[in-house]
Amino acid sequence: MGHKTGLEDCYVIRNQKKMRFGYTTGSCAAAACKGAVSMLLGGEMLKEVELMTPKGILLHLELLDIEKDGDSVSCAVRKDAGDDPDTTNGILVYAKAEKTKGNDIVVDGGIGVGRVTRPGLSQKVGEAAINPVPKAMILRSAREATERFEYEGGLKITISVPEGTEIAKKTFNPRLGIVGGISILGTSGIVEPMSEKALVESIRVEMKQHVAQGEKYLLVTPGNYGADYLREHMDLPFEKNIKCSNYVGETIDMAIDMGVKGILFVSHIGKFVKVAGGIMNTHSHSADSRMEILCANAIRAGADLNCAREILDAGTTDEALDILQGNEILVPTMKKITEKIQFYLNHRSYEQILLGAVIFNNTYGYLGQTQDAEELIRRLSDGSQRE
Repeated sequence: MGHKTGLEDCYVIRNQKKMRFGYTTGSCAAAACKGAVSMLLGGEMLKEVELMTPKGILLHLELLDIEKDGDSVSCAVRKDAGDDPDTTNGILVYAKAEKTKGNDIVVDGGIGVGRVTRPGLSQKVGEAAINPVPKAMILRSAREATERFEYEGGLKITISVPEGTEIAKKTFNPRLGIVGGISILGTSGIVEPMSEKALVESIRVEMKQHVAQGEKYLLVTPGNYGADYLREHMDLPFEKNIKCSNYVGETIDMAIDMGVKGILFVSHIGKFVKVAGGIMNTHSHSADSRMEILCANAIRAGADLNCAREILDAGTTDEALDILQGNEILVPTMKKITEKIQFYLNHRSYEQILLGAVIFNNTYGYLGQTQDAEELIRRLSDGSQRE
């Protein structure tokens, strides 16, 4: 039997499978801090600590790689993301506790924990990328230990993640201006497997940063295809683009909440043809209907029954576009598609902000744009961000 963490009975069912819960880097840092401070002030070696998470789940976390050196103690907790596909799964998160003069408890980041270089995040420029909830958890763990051992002096807590520098390259951090490592994250202390919340929250964080820099009109691409097309074929500030993944609707909602004036989406037809059917989460698990939407709009544009059947039998949007081109109906069909995309974008936002889209594919390149795209291109390209 392995070490019991307290999460043995915590899981969700997805696709008829039990998916285990895990715990965040914030929980790892707080537990390591509790262990390091307790051993520093109490003088005894500990094998594990208890940590109450903001979600209300009590964790029992094992302490690893313990080192004592005079007035400091360091130890680590291994991250377990459960069944969530998390790049930080299995890494060691260290906390080093040192006695200091005065009575303040200071929390900072060491090797592998990123530093903030741009405004708009929860931390100030120059601070370690330790989010507010994990920082509060770390401070609470330290204070509990000082009270238990009646210690009234100061402490410096340094959180480090030796593997963090490499792992950070696979995260959003470089886009956010967080350099040198990962962020210490987690609002509940618990990782729920395959949670969309984390992805949407990362989009919110990036958007908030752009807004904090004075941007009122945002440039958004769903993924790498859109980003590549933007960089290679459009005269717009590529470095300002935000990736929204499949979350078109949530991106619009968050933008309205933050007072954004407009969004220009630049997308491959394979993603945004779904928006022409009112589908605002473009993940295939949520909805597909690409061929049905293409077919319906081809019929609106004058396609005959044989053309419609061919489109419905197509395996990809690229194949369907070849059919439209072969039937000399690609341009009018794309006009109908972009009209519907504009309609559903406006419907999602209740026309509270200016929304538009530029649509392309890798064979034909530019396929069309919605009615309000030109105005958004103008506002983004002149850099004035004027009202």
